Amino acid sequence: MIVEYIRYRVPTDRAPEFEASYARAATSLAAAPQCVDYELSRCTDEPESYILRITWSSAKDHLEGFRGGEHFAPFFAEIKPFVGDIEEMRHYEKTPVRGDGGAVPSLYEWLGGSEALERLTEAFYREVLKDDLLIPLFGGMDPQHPQHVALWLGEVFGGPTTYTDHHGGYRHMVSRHLGRGIEEKQRRRWVSLLMDAADEVGLPDDPEFRAAFAGYIEWGTRLAVINSRPGVDAYDAPMPKWSWGGHPPYRG
Repeated sequence: MIVEYIRYRVPTDRAPEFEASYARAATSLAAAPQCVDYELSRCTDEPESYILRITWSSAKDHLEGFRGGEHFAPFFAEIKPFVGDIEEMRHYEKTPVRGDGGAVPSLYEWLGGSEALERLTEAFYREVLKDDLLIPLFGGMDPQHPQHVALWLGEVFGGPTTYTDHHGGYRHMVSRHLGRGIEEKQRRRWVSLLMDAADEVGLPDDPEFRAAFAGYIEWGTRLAVINSRPGVDAYDAPMPKWSWGGHPPYRG
């Protein structure tokens, strides 16, 4: 992906017209398959200064796909009166330097940290070992397995990197699923029992947390099914880092 920044200096008496024009132009951005997202911001220190941020799937998609496509003409018709007010229009690549600030708690902090995750995995695997559908997968598991899964989840949700530092990271997790032939009905049972365990041990039940939590569990278990199929070899990848998905919790 590529990020385009367009900096405007618009006289304050034209600001309402400018914002209204971009509100209409945004309809074309929202419809363009090359556009990932967009945001128009106004400077509070210098109200005549605006920055438009548009994330495109690639620079080529922007310059050739969007500008050569059906959505560019209505977009440009709306913003044309303000082209002369542009001070900068450039593409930027994202760097690895990014993250949430302290105002947004990590999922790990919100759910209660390592103690809560250990309670979760202990309650969960207690039921797994009673379940006829899951026993073939977990009957001979290492007694430390619940603790290892708690460490994995902790790192995924923004906690310490203990799983990567001491248990082999992503590649090790993939290796634990190779050749197991996990069936979809087993995956669904696994998810169901984990959600029951989350209720049992009292993980936060606010919609924002549960949506983010369930989102990772769905993603992770579906990937585990894929990695358990015949012919899949061990591979490495960055550790998943799961956050709020754009909907952090409200802290009044």
